Amino acid sequence: MNNTLEQLKSHTTVVADTGDFESIKAFEPKDATTNPSLILKAIQKAEYRPLFEETVKSVAANSSLSESQTIDLAIDHVLVAFGSEILKIVPGRVSTEVDARLSFDADASITKAHELIQLYESKGIDRERILIKLATTWEGVVAARQLQSEGINCNMTLLFSMAQAVACAEVGARLISPFVGRILDWYKAKTGNHYSAAEDPGVLSVKAIYNYYKKFGHETEVMGASFRNTGEILELAGCDLLTISPALLEELKSSDQAISPKLNVEEAKASDIERIEMNEAQFRWMLNEDQMATEKLSDGIRIFGQDMLKVRDMVKELL
Repeated sequence: MNNTLEQLKSHTTVVADTGDFESIKAFEPKDATTNPSLILKAIQKAEYRPLFEETVKSVAANSSLSESQTIDLAIDHVLVAFGSEILKIVPGRVSTEVDARLSFDADASITKAHELIQLYESKGIDRERILIKLATTWEGVVAARQLQSEGINCNMTLLFSMAQAVACAEVGARLISPFVGRILDWYKAKTGNHYSAAEDPGVLSVKAIYNYYKKFGHETEVMGASFRNTGEILELAGCDLLTISPALLEELKSSDQAISPKLNVEEAKASDIERIEMNEAQFRWMLNEDQMATEKLSDGIRIFGQDMLKVRDMVKELL
């Protein structure tokens, strides 16, 4: 019998949630995702330091911009350099994130996405292999609508609620990344309860979103993310995609537990779900009424923003 990871791959597209090239090679995922925190972790490793330093110094040597603009440009080049290396390993796509500090500025997010795509295309990489990650604020949704109309596919991240999921689907975002583990973290902190995998509030949230999408024929892909344990992952077998950290990929690879799909398109289509009418006012109200989603979205943007500032400080040191 195949190990649990190989079984999972037969039901779900497995994505590596890391910027570590060696981990990606070891687990042979189809796609890979990155974010500021993962890039920060990667460039602090000795084996990736040369790529980071060479990229920054090359930008600086050829830049006539101000120091601040040069730092911004160097960071873009670093993100694309890591993404490009990852695409030499995976057969599918890589996700590259727009600076979280732009999460409330649709126009600036669109501009940054254009800059990242242009850098990839200058390396001969087709935009079909890139997913631009945007925080799922209303401004992020607006940016996704415009980018998707231009053939730039978006991965909507920091997603914790049905309101966010519906808004993303209605603007045609290519993919969403609902954060399973961070939802569990919030509920455990608030209630003190321990949840089985089947009762995990993060798992239940993704199942509800998956069923809604399939019920109403939305083409946006659902990619569960931010897992705390393999139980959460196995409860979502059958989801379109799951992005998994190297540590949990190793656990799955080392296991021979038999699994079966828990999510099913036909069952979702037959489910009794009401369609949600979505606009900006409805989005903001529903998000406001969901304390968990409001707090975790805010926390996530703040953490990613802080980690991007740390990357920025490391670039500035080299300059």
